[in-house]
Amino acid sequence: MKELEGSLVAVSSDAYYFENDKSNSILILGVGNYLMGDEGVGVHLIQHFSKFNLPDYIDILDGGTGGFLLLDCFKAYPSIIFVDATMDGKPAGTISLLRPKFASDFPSALSVHDVGLKDMIEAVYLMEEVPDVYLFTISIKEMIPMTVELSPEVEMAIPELIDQILELSKKLKFQKT
Repeated sequence: MKELEGSLVAVSSDAYYFENDKSNSILILGVGNYLMGDEGVGVHLIQHFSKFNLPDYIDILDGGTGGFLLLDCFKAYPSIIFVDATMDGKPAGTISLLRPKFASDFPSALSVHDVGLKDMIEAVYLMEEVPDVYLFTISIKEMIPMTVELSPEVEMAIPELIDQILELSKKLKFQKT
């Protein structure tokens, strides 16, 4: 993938993500608290993706600690790739891929916003049409309040995670055609 030049550009999710048909798109949704060190790895990942010239069928969204505010994403996209930090006891920087079917399938130590996200996921499974959900987690050792820096182990995992997400996205896209 070739990186684009320039600084990051903020895009309003309300204006951009939901005014067009997304039935043939895949959403990469990074969540986390940017001000809590490694816990914000999902948001950092989206910033990395924003520098790439991504295929037309991939949208990216910084979900922050959104909770129920992200519910519309689950209505608009048939496939969503979630990215979040987890404190699961594995070495920092470990990448895992889960296929959660229920909120209880999400890791029990899923970051500081897990109550809002788990409640939102429960609501998703009550919808008439449920998207195909994939969850990439990156194991973290600790959360450090009021820092935007990632630990070296988590930072080094991002290129591999990008490769895995792009590979999964390609597979999902071409399964449907």
